[in-house]
Amino acid sequence: MPGPLPPHCSFEPEDWHRLARFWYPIALASEVGPAPLKATLLDEALVAYRVGDALVVARDVCPHRGVPLSMGRHDGEGLVCPYHGLRFGAAGKCNRIPASPRQAVPAKLNLMTFPAVERYGLVWTCLAPDGQDAPAIPELPHWDDPDFVQVVCPSFDIAGFAGRQIEGFIDVAHFAWIHTATFADPDNQEVPDYQTRETPDGFEAHYYSRMSNYPKGSGFDEPQDFVWLRHFVVHLPFVAVLNIHFPDGKLQHIMNAASPVSARKTRLFVPIVRNVNKHIPQDEVKAFNLRVFSEDREMVEVQKPERLPLDLTLEAHIPADRSSIAYRRGLKRLGFGDFFLV
Repeated sequence: MPGPLPPHCSFEPEDWHRLARFWYPIALASEVGPAPLKATLLDEALVAYRVGDALVVARDVCPHRGVPLSMGRHDGEGLVCPYHGLRFGAAGKCNRIPASPRQAVPAKLNLMTFPAVERYGLVWTCLAPDGQDAPAIPELPHWDDPDFVQVVCPSFDIAGFAGRQIEGFIDVAHFAWIHTATFADPDNQEVPDYQTRETPDGFEAHYYSRMSNYPKGSGFDEPQDFVWLRHFVVHLPFVAVLNIHFPDGKLQHIMNAASPVSARKTRLFVPIVRNVNKHIPQDEVKAFNLRVFSEDREMVEVQKPERLPLDLTLEAHIPADRSSIAYRRGLKRLGFGDFFLV
């Protein structure tokens, strides 16, 4: 596999190189301004900043003497290293050497940059773009539709593996056990039969049930015997979009983008787009979703083994696990192994 691994890499080398081909969010777009923002993706220390209209994501190290640029400052024309004052502008190009102002800037003083795209209120990057074969940033329906409200939840840290978090997000059997304080009915435990269907970049599942999605105590009434449709679309390796069909044809789309900080730490990003109950303040929507993901986090952080067993013989399964099984088979199909270094 080409390219060096980050220092102290927590992934198996082959898995790291496969994971590095995909796009991941590293920050809310609103968090990235001229001042440097520190982030970590797949154990790679990154810095993000803006210069005018340019968005830059780079390795968080000055190529001169190795100081983290996230310790620096912005002077209006670029990011300034705190050690010797070298300045880096658009595309990570060095544009000032204070100690040698008349020297032509050598290419070796430019930053190691990565592609940066702003989408769904997030900054996305890819550590090893693969030309025409590179996977695309997953789609979030109706994000640009003026009839829908866009909500970008604060990022959410989880002391666990991204694969475990994704598997928990697409699991439907835990609703009646974990989410009873937020939306689920503890007496509605049976999981109606459902199937999964493989897609070019993952799989999807249409799950019909009578488990309401209205928050507890919200006062919203649903039609009698209303059947909810939760349509899960999984984009391997670590993004899933949940499309919830509400009464009166209303929709809510929740993107669960689990960004692997390391093999054992995940930063979750959750943009939401909805045309249901648009009068609800965004802060209330964010607070409700924080409660839901906090309920999930408690389980994800204690699961053993910490990694996700792709060998299906290593854990027991029930019919409600069809999405989990499809997820593990999809990762296996992409060639992933045990993920963690031992």
